[in-house]
Amino acid sequence: MFKTVLFPIDQSREAREAADVVVNVVKTYGSRLVVLSVLEEPTSDTPSPDPMISPELVAKLLAEAEALFSQQGIKAELLERQGKPAFTICDVADEIGAELIIMGCRGLGLTDEGATDSVTTRVINLSPCPVLIVP
Repeated sequence: MFKTVLFPIDQSREAREAADVVVNVVKTYGSRLVVLSVLEEPTSDTPSPDPMISPELVAKLLAEAEALFSQQGIKAELLERQGKPAFTICDVADEIGAELIIMGCRGLGLTDEGATDSVTTRVINLSPCPVLIVP
């Protein structure tokens, strides 16, 4: 049913908690798992992105995710992209043919408009496939 699952991650507690659901879904359906971390590029609107999120930190986050899933017997494909998180998540989902996106209900990123227009909300509205939000 879900041949390819996309799991966008950040350093949030919600992303870590969603990993348990990812393990369950991937094992149940024998899915291919793609783990994505998006590094937001600075723009003229946001000249300095969060200094806590560096390319080194993203690499470490992906390595930790790979180890976590490996312990569960799951081979995860790792992707690191740059761009606006919600749009990048949806573009990658389309690119890899994802049949499900699993993500935490709140990540680290709020859009400029605030909580009512969070990355999660944008992904729900733009996604080319179903989105499972883990509270």
